[in-house]
Amino acid sequence: MLLKTILSFVLAISPAAAPATPDIPVAELHDRLTALATDRHITAGLIHVRTGTGQWSHAVGVRDLASGAPAAADGHFRIGSVTKTFAATVLLQLTDEGRLALDDPIERHLPGVVPDGGRITVRHILQHTSGLHDYMSEPGHSTNRWRADARFDDYTPSQLLKVAFAKGPDFENPGESWHYSNTNYVVAGLLVERLTGHPYGEEVARRILRPLHLTHTSVPGHRPSLPKPHARGYEPLPGTPPTIVDATDMDPSLDWAAGEMISTTRDLTTFVTALLKGRLTSQKSLTEMRRMREAVPLFRYGLGLQEFAIPCADGPKPVWGHTGQLIGYVTVAFTDGKGKSLTVSLNPYEQDPPTEAVLPMAKAVFCR
Repeated sequence: MLLKTILSFVLAISPAAAPATPDIPVAELHDRLTALATDRHITAGLIHVRTGTGQWSHAVGVRDLASGAPAAADGHFRIGSVTKTFAATVLLQLTDEGRLALDDPIERHLPGVVPDGGRITVRHILQHTSGLHDYMSEPGHSTNRWRADARFDDYTPSQLLKVAFAKGPDFENPGESWHYSNTNYVVAGLLVERLTGHPYGEEVARRILRPLHLTHTSVPGHRPSLPKPHARGYEPLPGTPPTIVDATDMDPSLDWAAGEMISTTRDLTTFVTALLKGRLTSQKSLTEMRRMREAVPLFRYGLGLQEFAIPCADGPKPVWGHTGQLIGYVTVAFTDGKGKSLTVSLNPYEQDPPTEAVLPMAKAVFCR
């Protein structure tokens, strides 16, 4: 059985036929994904690239370690924090409709919900400058960590906020600093629901998924499984060799509007491309989303958008989108806003794929 699994894994990452797409470096992208699988960084890797002349989807690796069946290029996966871009887009649409303003205090729309809500604005929430403590930094509350049977526990947004607010803010004055906090997007989800009277997931579907025909993207709520096809998500536990556990199934309510959504590489490419082309918000709102501030050395942050500078030979090329990580799945969705987009989904294996693993792929797509 072990030999069969190894042989199946090798066959699944062997070179595959790719369409002749002149401005997409399919051979290089395939080779880089295959190298990650060969080095046992990933069990599966999915990619979708779109340019002005065409698009290309591909997969390497296996759907699961038991059967060794090849991963599917149209496979579903948990997108983690890319969910934040969907939530932010809905709030910017509500801004376009005059339902709120970015500099409104949260207290105006969610009275009594957020401590110091009279000084924390919608902009602070969407840009991670509110200072609200990240509930996921508390023991047992991170979906990036193995939680055994606790991963099937149900949570409500109010429970998540209670955990966050028990610690007080990470900095005193809203807007004075930047600190990534999933708590912000739990507040964002509640804000959508208060303004519309509907669950935030219904608004995401009505305003984004259906208009863009993203039929393979969903807001799962408390559903623990993924639609088929999908590659299983694994997590290495400490040890020599590491123990590999299957982390695919889980109740994603611990993430809620901060990271619960499920999608495919093609759907995410369609989403980020449409957003940066101005198809989902007014130009004014898109400008606000792209108004960046320094965050960490790797990226700058706007309103639900990350900006990365891809180091090309003729100078850095900015791309926008979001990254996501939820146990078993790592996601990157970028676009240059000019017709080139890249989405990658990786399933970690014996060790998490290195942070810089996607950079050469991004350079191959955006620097050409």
